[in-house]
Amino acid sequence: MYFLNINKPKGITSFDVVRVLRKKLGIKQIGHSGTLDPLASGVMQVAVGNATKLLDYLDSDKEYIASIKFGYVSTTFDEEGEKTFVSKPDFNVDKLIETMNSFLGKTKQIPPKYSAIKVNGKKLCDIARKNPDNDIEIASREIEIYSIELIEFHNDFAKIKVFCKKGTYIRSLVNDIGQKLGCGAYMTDLIRTKAGNFMIEKADLLDSDNYSNLNPLDVLNLSKYELSNEEYGKIMNGNFIGNKGGFINSPILLTKDYKLVSVAILSDNLIKPKKTFKGE
Repeated sequence: MYFLNINKPKGITSFDVVRVLRKKLGIKQIGHSGTLDPLASGVMQVAVGNATKLLDYLDSDKEYIASIKFGYVSTTFDEEGEKTFVSKPDFNVDKLIETMNSFLGKTKQIPPKYSAIKVNGKKLCDIARKNPDNDIEIASREIEIYSIELIEFHNDFAKIKVFCKKGTYIRSLVNDIGQKLGCGAYMTDLIRTKAGNFMIEKADLLDSDNYSNLNPLDVLNLSKYELSNEEYGKIMNGNFIGNKGGFINSPILLTKDYKLVSVAILSDNLIKPKKTFKGE
């Protein structure tokens, strides 16, 4: 049971990454915490073995570097779609920064119709590809952007760094920035540079011969408690233990010899096992 920090190459799907890893590692139980589009590259949080049961506990705030082309819109909001000219960009760097900053904090965002979001059990991208003229009603949802930084800007091109909450579509953000500027915009490239505690500087290439196996205890931002022998026996038998650590929030990672034994919750000031892993 461990995690991998994989740098997904551009041009393949997130499922392709999982497929390659299953073949190379000889393990079927592999999952990831968030899809990256084929045209995007960068960090993927990959869980191997029983670590797949811990994906929901990962800190999944994301950081991206996005490249933007102004003056056009795209049906997919990125390089892949059909482009339509809107108008020649006519704004300065101060106006661009002001527009970018208007999206800071909690806002509502409509995801792109070419996405993996499901409507009535079908992926939006599948519906859109079968019938591009189908005006699917897509509900907006709350997102949160913590910071936006302008890295590069000249003529009709910009590069920005975005730190945001999981679930934010950078393609939609770029499209919305273009709309607000009145000239249109689409994303030409996207790199995920950070996801929780997983950073691109420490990511393994997919075609590496060896990967760095990450202990779940090193990547999960949760409280930890080392069990005594007596407490370990109780937890392994599904029993609760006292809250000797004085925890006030759960979940709590219960450990033995720095191996994960259980994800536990607090109830009536008692620590009760929710998922047990036998010290894997």
